[in-house]
Amino acid sequence: MRKEHEKALFTKQLKAFASTLGQYISRGDEWTIRGFIDIFKNIYQISTDTKVISKVLELHLFPHFLSFAEGMGYEIELATYQNWYPDLTFILKRDPAIKFAVDLKTTYRDEGYPGFCNGFTLGSHGEYFVDRTSSKNIQYPYDAYSGHFCLGIIYSRVTIDKNRETQLYSVNNIEQIPAVIKNFLFFAEEKWKIASDKGGSGNTANIGSIQKIDDILAGNGVFAKASEELFDDYWTNFGKIEIRKNGKRKKLSSFEKYLHYRGLPPSLYNPKSPKRREQ
Repeated sequence: MRKEHEKALFTKQLKAFASTLGQYISRGDEWTIRGFIDIFKNIYQISTDTKVISKVLELHLFPHFLSFAEGMGYEIELATYQNWYPDLTFILKRDPAIKFAVDLKTTYRDEGYPGFCNGFTLGSHGEYFVDRTSSKNIQYPYDAYSGHFCLGIIYSRVTIDKNRETQLYSVNNIEQIPAVIKNFLFFAEEKWKIASDKGGSGNTANIGSIQKIDDILAGNGVFAKASEELFDDYWTNFGKIEIRKNGKRKKLSSFEKYLHYRGLPPSLYNPKSPKRREQ
């Protein structure tokens, strides 16, 4: 009961905090980060590579995460290694048994499909997700966390003249450097509420997100009508359960078919929120 109370409070606080972050990193609707500076005060325009943008956004926001945690009575513990889950562990100072996992995720709007973004991954469904006592690639065992959250940033990409990417700037003309991203949208949500029933990245064992922006903001994912328990069971068994179809064995890979396999009501499936390309 205590953990549920703290989880509800943390959820409310994290969502309120997320709604304030735009003021710290943008002016107007443009990102205030324009490049990298060397000791000679030369500025090199920041790359448009999404991995670079994602990392710099994290660094840009981190001081504000520290202030938020301190104000709420939490300590922040960073992941020991780059590929460990989660990015941030929030530990309640007065009761260290209360921990929350917060992963920072960034993605860009899909300009070819208004209202949709490119999506993101929500962590692995591999060993630490299956074995909730495992310490492999995770800061604390999965079950040690009272909640698992995504703090996300959705942005629009700006088309930059390739010739300008190699141009050298000085501190005096920093205003001439174009922003590579703009129009930020911040959100915070429990990861199961914005999850898809499809993998998030190629051959790796990652959980994918939904891609419709309105559904992300509303926590209206594939499992939204079901429960976190069914989300856990589905992804724990993803790619493992086989069903017979037309005389052949086929791996179960949709929540709709999973519900049928388990003998559960089909109404628990939220059909309007799968990934865009599967609608």
